[in-house]
Amino acid sequence: MEEMILILDFGSQYTQLIARRIRELNVYSEIHPWNKIPPLGNHIKGVILSGSPFSVRQEDAPKPNLSMIRGRYPLLGVCYGAQYLAQSNGGRVEASETREYGRAMLESVNNSNELLEGIDAPTQVWMSHGDSIKELPKDSALICSTSSVENAGYTFNNEKTYAIQFHPEVYHTSAGKKLIENFIVKIGGCAQSWTPDSFVDASIAELKKKVGNDKVVLGLSGGVDSSVAAVLLQRAIGDNLYCVFVNNGLLRKNEYDEVLESYKHMGLNVKGVDASEAFYIELKGLSDPEAKRKAIGKVFIDVFDTESNKIENVKWLAQGTIYPDVIESVSGTGGPSVTIKSHHNVGGLPDFMKLEVVEPLRLLFKDEVRRVGKALGISPSILGRHPFPGPGLAIRILGDITPEKVSLLQEADHVWISLLKEHNLYDEVWQAGTILLPVQTVGVMGDERTYEQAVALRAVTSTDGMTADWSHLPFEFLAEVSNSIINKVKGINRVVYDISSKPPATIEWE
Repeated sequence: MEEMILILDFGSQYTQLIARRIRELNVYSEIHPWNKIPPLGNHIKGVILSGSPFSVRQEDAPKPNLSMIRGRYPLLGVCYGAQYLAQSNGGRVEASETREYGRAMLESVNNSNELLEGIDAPTQVWMSHGDSIKELPKDSALICSTSSVENAGYTFNNEKTYAIQFHPEVYHTSAGKKLIENFIVKIGGCAQSWTPDSFVDASIAELKKKVGNDKVVLGLSGGVDSSVAAVLLQRAIGDNLYCVFVNNGLLRKNEYDEVLESYKHMGLNVKGVDASEAFYIELKGLSDPEAKRKAIGKVFIDVFDTESNKIENVKWLAQGTIYPDVIESVSGTGGPSVTIKSHHNVGGLPDFMKLEVVEPLRLLFKDEVRRVGKALGISPSILGRHPFPGPGLAIRILGDITPEKVSLLQEADHVWISLLKEHNLYDEVWQAGTILLPVQTVGVMGDERTYEQAVALRAVTSTDGMTADWSHLPFEFLAEVSNSIINKVKGINRVVYDISSKPPATIEWE
């Protein structure tokens, strides 16, 4: 990339939001761990220090060496970053008397300072910290305060180094976008030229350089990510791309045939492989979610190893991995954040596979992938598809997996998705699915007692999958869905609706 903002990650839950807000302003950003600073150069237009679950007062707290950054690049410390800049430069940080979390108002703003230009008090900000800066560092000046946090923001004199105690990346900070724009455009001088079209051009050039004339095998899923990755690779290497679509027996009803048909019109070289039996054998008796994910990942690897061996001189395995996959599987940066769950397409390949991995979408969020797909001319019917987990229905069946359970869930899920489309609600929902619960409930049909399965309906609104809210669908519609599932799907007599948001819940149940 010609220009970028470097974000040093100290493990904050909001670090990825910083990257997103910058990208929304058409500026490329990258997150790196605080202790693995990448090579610096003129392409870096600014550096941001993230928040952290650590206290700067802890002995094991992150303490980056900023000697090659301070004074050379515009620098912005956010929350922990602001406290670290204070403490390491003669300031004083102490535990707050009460934890300052949530909305606060900047009552005093020095908007003659370039970071706060165009921002007037009072303005709402979002606080999330247990420490407070009690004394500013040497050679610095206060630029904003709240009624309870006097040193809410400051700047170092005669250098482009700024620090704020609040989080501008969070939507609750009313002028957060303006503050970030001031930092990356007015102070950093970014040209705001990172667009879907520019990403496509840069990625194609990079893939040509990286892959050359080598052959690549790609696992298609029918979803947005793998489809965009496939078209991007095809633009770069043409007929050297070989696509494989695996039926793992855990897809939605009719999905295997429908997806293969949709790819016929895209000019991709696609081979369908029905490996359902192999997946069912590997999953037999497994109930633990992580065990199921790992079993599915193992069979995927086995299938692709078999298929890749049928392609003469293939050297690369391409995957549609995107940023949230990486972040939730391991720390996306190697930093101190925690693992949420594993993803079958994250973490490299076993030694016996003599393939190298290429992931053209690894640093993109879902909405960015869709915009890139639109720039590539991919059909809206594919780009508009809801995300679907790699392990498929295996993680929407709580407990062990059997073909009978899969068939039951497929039928219920088909009713759910079909009615969302019929009522023009599908595009208003970011992701929807049905979960087969490991319980049976008493019901009455006609004059007979039933004792059958229960399912939960899940529908969420989101931008990138990192956070999500449950979809507030009309009660009348949900009643129709419930009635249709119970009447049409023999074996289900109860339907519930999941109204949990992420966090604290995840979108999927497993």
